[in-house]
Amino acid sequence: MTTKSIRKIVRIDEEKCDGCGVCVPACAEGALQIINGKAKLISEVYCDGLGVCLGECPQEAINIEEREAYEFDEEATNIHIGAKQEATNTEPVSHGCPGAAMRQFEKAPASAGISEETSPHRSMLAQWPVQLTLIPPSAPFLQEADILLAADCVPFAHANFHKDFIEDHALLVACPKLDNFQAHLTKLTDIVLQARPRSLTVVHMEVPCCSGLVQMAEQALSARGGDIPCKDVTISLRGTEIVGQ
Repeated sequence: MTTKSIRKIVRIDEEKCDGCGVCVPACAEGALQIINGKAKLISEVYCDGLGVCLGECPQEAINIEEREAYEFDEEATNIHIGAKQEATNTEPVSHGCPGAAMRQFEKAPASAGISEETSPHRSMLAQWPVQLTLIPPSAPFLQEADILLAADCVPFAHANFHKDFIEDHALLVACPKLDNFQAHLTKLTDIVLQARPRSLTVVHMEVPCCSGLVQMAEQALSARGGDIPCKDVTISLRGTEIVGQ
């Protein structure tokens, strides 16, 4: 039977944690999981206390403390990893989203031979990830940037989404109906306060529920006293911009 002892073990500061999930795949033992928008240590017996996950946290929300905890159980950990592998039927096991790691892309210069004529559909995306849930307010591509907040259905409806909206913008993607509205509002407010963007453009579908994205933006911007320019763009179900809304 597993016993308790004074040992080193992971501690997560939930005030700092923004739920980006970068720490999850960094833990080979599968001891960490995103629950209700925060990283959690799901079991003390899965944590070996070596702290490999520490350097992966962009918010520095993880540290190692020495306290009474159940001893690390290698056998139980292997069973835990094996069970997750069997459940997902993937190899290797993924305990999170490795693709959540931040990346910033340089814009291809004209000398690279990329032009509207040679590649009319080239991507304008300048960063990764794009989901609002995964992007920390400290992301370098957000700092004093022109930010585009887009409903996740818009790119499927508007054929020229990249050229018309993404170019020269940092992109945040969210759904005001299916996602956690309050969590998104908190994250967007933190971005407005910390990143100090130059402007915010909100692009959403004409369906009523999608207008929640505009409400989210307005509430977040109010935290800065409304000093950030905001543009509201509505896209019809046929993909055209609706003028006058």
